Amino acid sequence: MTEEAIIDIIFNFWTGLAILVLVILKNGLRFVPQNRAHVVERFGKYYTTLTAGINFLVPFIDKVAYDQTLKEMAVDVPSQSAITKDNISLEVDGILYTKVIDPYKASYGIENFTFAVAQLAQTTMRSEIGKLELDRTFEERLTLNANIVSAINEAAAPWGIQVLRYEIKDIKPPKTVLEAMERQMKAEREKRAAILESEGLRDAAINNAEGEKRSKVLAAEADRAQAILRAEGEALAITTVAEAKARALKMVGDAAASMEGQKAVQFDLATRAIQAKEAIARQSSVVLMDAHSTSTAHTVAEAMAMLAAINQSGAMNLQPNPSEENR
Repeated sequence: MTEEAIIDIIFNFWTGLAILVLVILKNGLRFVPQNRAHVVERFGKYYTTLTAGINFLVPFIDKVAYDQTLKEMAVDVPSQSAITKDNISLEVDGILYTKVIDPYKASYGIENFTFAVAQLAQTTMRSEIGKLELDRTFEERLTLNANIVSAINEAAAPWGIQVLRYEIKDIKPPKTVLEAMERQMKAEREKRAAILESEGLRDAAINNAEGEKRSKVLAAEADRAQAILRAEGEALAITTVAEAKARALKMVGDAAASMEGQKAVQFDLATRAIQAKEAIARQSSVVLMDAHSTSTAHTVAEAMAMLAAINQSGAMNLQPNPSEENR
């Protein structure tokens, strides 16, 4: 064997070995991306689950049978017909958010878990809507979504799938029901408008009545205060006049108790008697009196006699002035 043949054999050997190593490395090394899981089978049987990073497999023995994503997935639930508790047919569609939590169960538990979850969501939604009346299906969407998620999670537990949430996208009642609902809403709005208008009129009437009542109360209080002030003024005036008259009478009485006062009283009585006769003469066309009664001296004498009678009766207690007693 020549030297060139030996070199060719050695070169072919190392070349084949290199190729074999490259094939082994290509089939043995497995780079798993983030949020993914590779299910490995050995001789057709489940062996292990590869997580993110560099992993080693036995070439020609181990095989990646399933590649599962661990990200959250949105599954569209097609529109379907559902009948409510009060026998109203509805068209309902939604969207389902799921996530693989066990790659082994998701790979071997069911053939197509996405299709299975969508079908399960449809059947569960029909069942839950059948428990509610039409009005409550619009009012209790959150409760309806929660009940659907709970029911799907309970059924999908063997599949390694978790339903995170379910959202109803649209609920479409029949056209006749929509028209009836629109009429009902219109009637409700008109009713509320009428109630608000009547309440406004009632409040306005109450406010007017309260204003009139308050005005009358204030007017009555003003009249009462005015009457009280007027009465107090009249009482004060009467009291003042009475006090003035009392002081005047007291002054006259004090003056009449002296000798000079007696003379003044006698003179005043004579003057008043003369004035009285003059007044009688002016008011009467004919006055019959004797000559003796009409004389001034007789009139004065009568006044003096009257005053003497008063003094004798004790009506006036004469108390002479100290200056006269000393005389």
